[in-house]
Amino acid sequence: MQAIRAQVVVSQASQAAAKPRMALPAAVVRPLKAVGVSVASLALALSANAATVKLGADSGALVFEPSSLTVAKGEAVTFVNNAGFPHNVVFDEDEVPAGVNADALSHEDYLNAPGESFSVKFDTAGDYSFYCEPHQGAGMAGKITVN
Repeated sequence: MQAIRAQVVVSQASQAAAKPRMALPAAVVRPLKAVGVSVASLALALSANAATVKLGADSGALVFEPSSLTVAKGEAVTFVNNAGFPHNVVFDEDEVPAGVNADALSHEDYLNAPGESFSVKFDTAGDYSFYCEPHQGAGMAGKITVN
């Protein structure tokens, strides 16, 4: 059995044909770049404005910071353990809009380490009251209003 050897040679002309380039006039390119920068800036601004609630104050106080906030329907809120205490977030079934499953929103497992987090998306407008189960007696409670 003999091996067959083949060699393919690609000329410069065929390489150029394989990579078509289209030059756009500067009058078209400048506005497109501006739109791209604007969209990127908007995305960064929206992510920077995402709602975050700290579990425990920087001072060590047993509070949610902020304890009250307003978000848009469909927006998520991220809860972040800020202090070394174990915290959780429980939504009261009597203090959420009708038809909303408070258990599905709650995170009853403790967040132990600083920086541990979880997020909840709010799809129904209304008021949502929540608390930290081990620190509810100390007044660690909050409210989210969804527009």
